[in-house]
Amino acid sequence: MTVATPREPARAGSAHWASRSDRTSRVTVAVYAADPILRLGVVQQLRQRPEVDLVDDADVDLAEVSLVVVDTVDDDVAALLQRLRHNTATRTGLVVGTLGSGALQRVIECGVAAVLRRAEADRDQLLHLVLAIANGEGVLPGDLLGKLLSHVGSSLQRSALDPGGLSLSTLTTREADMLRLVSEGLDTAEIARKTAYSERTVKNVLHEIITRLQLRNRAHAVGYALRNGLI
Repeated sequence: MTVATPREPARAGSAHWASRSDRTSRVTVAVYAADPILRLGVVQQLRQRPEVDLVDDADVDLAEVSLVVVDTVDDDVAALLQRLRHNTATRTGLVVGTLGSGALQRVIECGVAAVLRRAEADRDQLLHLVLAIANGEGVLPGDLLGKLLSHVGSSLQRSALDPGGLSLSTLTTREADMLRLVSEGLDTAEIARKTAYSERTVKNVLHEIITRLQLRNRAHAVGYALRNGLI
């Protein structure tokens, strides 16, 4: 699946398209979705709200809030989230159908500030999500927050029981993602496309892992990471 920048300006009509000077108090929002029906549903819920300004194509990179609307989180979605993470002008929220095992940690590591299930994404919940993200707050459904806290607690417990051992912090999120892709048989160019980094960056990151952990090559690094639960 390819998650694309919105093609159609999300506006309620020319009569409601205020000048930029009239919109300074409103939260600017960009909506991303591969499925035009999913995108349209979110746009229609938000376009009536005076607190929100849905931006057109030219301004998506300047939006204060980016909403990514998907069925599930796959590699293409993760790549988009990573790209948005590197845009300091925006904070990202995820509206998702289902969040599979391990996906919550992955999206948090991709810089997602808030998560809302699509089944709960009515107008009020979407507005709450947007305003919370714009205010620098994090939002998670209660059960997902419990899972995240449980995961963090387990990691802390492992570190306490074996302070000299390895933990997830041995690899950064980017390093773990790239090693995971190496383990799936991808080459440098393919990893670059998946992660939205340059081939030079991919090579430098993998070289840094191999050097820091005193390993021989990429295959050795993958084996090392798998044996120690790092990916």
